[in-house]
Amino acid sequence: MHKVLTQAEGKPVYELDPSRKVVALTIDDGPDPRYTPTVLDLLQKYGIRATFFLIGENAVEHPALVREIADRGHHIANHTWTHPDLRHLSETKVRDELERTSDVLFKTTGRQPTWFRAPGGDWSDVSLRVAAELGLRNMAWSVDPRDWARPGTSAIIDTILKDVRPGSIVLNHDGGGDRSQTVAAIKAYLPVLVDSGYFFTAPPN
Repeated sequence: MHKVLTQAEGKPVYELDPSRKVVALTIDDGPDPRYTPTVLDLLQKYGIRATFFLIGENAVEHPALVREIADRGHHIANHTWTHPDLRHLSETKVRDELERTSDVLFKTTGRQPTWFRAPGGDWSDVSLRVAAELGLRNMAWSVDPRDWARPGTSAIIDTILKDVRPGSIVLNHDGGGDRSQTVAAIKAYLPVLVDSGYFFTAPPN
């Protein structure tokens, strides 16, 4: 069973310990059979653990891919069932979005997700309360290359390399549309960050 979190534990986390040269790579909106496998191979190549914020609807369609993410040592996290704007939903609907997703991720991997990210980073008092009751901590981000908008591979790379600092939480997407620019950017920026002495972490469960 999950433990209910306090209000302090439930506050969205925007960065990690800035005194250590660590980065958390977070990957949203999957799994997607077109892009997730390539992202997994790139992460494996550099020995990096990431956190995948999965949409319940996608997880149900691609259970083998969800299991592969978990089996490769990455964190499986909750990104709602349908990716709605939670600020406009009733408490019952918010609870349904989070609970159904946690349930399917648990059934698929045998692991209870402990992190949640609101779609668009649009938390609400209701969603924070529901997440806390479900034992889910909230992860935000500090580096956003807006890769979902497909600004171009080089724009994604430039933003990340310019904005990353110790303790950064980086936001990328492997689902929700054509993510070929994101995949190409990950392939280019990961070795640069590794060579610069950064370590990658999936924040503790």
